[in-house]
Amino acid sequence: MSNLINVKTVSDLVGVAEKLLSFSGEKKVFAFHGEMGVGKTTFIKAICEQLGVEGDTSSPTFAIVNEYDGGNDKIFHLDLYRLKDEAEVFDIGLEDYVNGQYYCFIEWPNKAGFLLPKDIVNVYIELQNDNSRLIRF
Repeated sequence: MSNLINVKTVSDLVGVAEKLLSFSGEKKVFAFHGEMGVGKTTFIKAICEQLGVEGDTSSPTFAIVNEYDGGNDKIFHLDLYRLKDEAEVFDIGLEDYVNGQYYCFIEWPNKAGFLLPKDIVNVYIELQNDNSRLIRF
């Protein structure tokens, strides 16, 4: 089963975040696919807000990993864009982040190759001609 949702405004992401979390069930590792600037970080911010994160959530492009406090849980946000290959992904300790104990949101998951768990929730975001986003999970 998958969901296909057209998002016209940033405020629409609240409902989409709720649907994604409901859809994922017990799964806590998410891979976000989409071109640069399509809104992956913006959507992750909306999801983090649903999980109780207060304060700033930003792209971890330079830090590679951001950790947020979700109240009762840690949340990890990874941006693998700057990593060159699976060896670098392994070196940052990806397996520790994706063990399923905490929520883990991964941008540019294609850089991780075989290191991602099989039960990951894939989220695809596509920019449409009218500047809306099509989100599929």
